[in-house]
Amino acid sequence: MSYNKTNKLFYFLIAFLVCLTMHAQEVEEPQPQNGAAREKIKAAKIGLITQRLSLTPDQAEKFWPIYNEYTQKRTDLRKQYRNAERNINPNNPDPKQQEALVDFGLKIKQDELTLEKEFSGKMKGVITSQQMLNLHQAERDFRSILINMLNKRRAQRQGNFRDSTSRFPNRRN
Repeated sequence: MSYNKTNKLFYFLIAFLVCLTMHAQEVEEPQPQNGAAREKIKAAKIGLITQRLSLTPDQAEKFWPIYNEYTQKRTDLRKQYRNAERNINPNNPDPKQQEALVDFGLKIKQDELTLEKEFSGKMKGVITSQQMLNLHQAERDFRSILINMLNKRRAQRQGNFRDSTSRFPNRRN
């Protein structure tokens, strides 16, 4: 991809994220994350990673199925830990259950490392080592952008709530 087209793609992605944020900020009530929002986030992530890695069409065709499978397996591992974590009663903690959860957490981390090694090997057959490094940075950057957007949205909602409650002065009789 040429430099000009890459810049256009990057600016399009940024504009898309800004529009998504602005639309999300218009909503007064907290809404559960629906499938459409997840798809928009996924599309933005794909755009950012594709741009940052400068994937050729041939690379993209081979890369995305591998990356999607890796991401799904990593998500499944993390869900296993969250489910185990929910099974512990916070009001009546059992030391044996807590110890088992710590051990399970270490096992999950080991499984994630094994998974990353396996998929890194598969990805190295498709993308270069530099692109692998760029992938890790792009994932961190995307996560940071998303967190910043959510924090701004949350701050705006709190500001709107304060503004709406400030209309009602405290009355003391």
